[in-house]
Amino acid sequence: MSSKNSPPDKAEESITTLSSREVYRNPWLSMREDQILRSNGEPGIYSVVDKDDCAIILPIHEDRVWLVEQFRYTIQQRCLELPQGGWEMGNVDPEELARGELKEELGLNADRMVYLGVVWIAYGFTNQKQHVFLATGLTPTEKEPDPEEHDLVSHIVTISEFERMMLDGTIRDCCTLSAWGLYLIWKRNNR
Repeated sequence: MSSKNSPPDKAEESITTLSSREVYRNPWLSMREDQILRSNGEPGIYSVVDKDDCAIILPIHEDRVWLVEQFRYTIQQRCLELPQGGWEMGNVDPEELARGELKEELGLNADRMVYLGVVWIAYGFTNQKQHVFLATGLTPTEKEPDPEEHDLVSHIVTISEFERMMLDGTIRDCCTLSAWGLYLIWKRNNR
């Protein structure tokens, strides 16, 4: 039995899956359509995007944070965010993935990676989890960008500038905002 503040147990599910069929697949994701039955007896349809886990990295050195800027096709805008991504393969060690993304996108190695936690990216329609890491002891190495990261630009900003950009809407990426929140909690608890 779950408490008022904990997630419901599996036994307390309020939706039963009656059938499931894949409706789309590409190298990065698949989408399925599930016929469901709610606990109130109402049938329905649920669309789910299945996507492998990914990582987001908070690279900090002294009073500075590394960010990436890239064009995000879905919103047709260039966006500032923390480095993040996945490798489209199951069973990848989250720290190995985070280190790989740090090198690919920023050309950085980290002496220390601290696991801050995991978040669901948008569990209203996708089951993708994102592992959050703090990267410190940063040293430059050669970048290894993926082909879709051809337009990626790196930025180094002060922590105060980073926070200002989150507050004024320059940075609107929910993954970046969530990672910063986990970092602040971790920092407060590890003083």
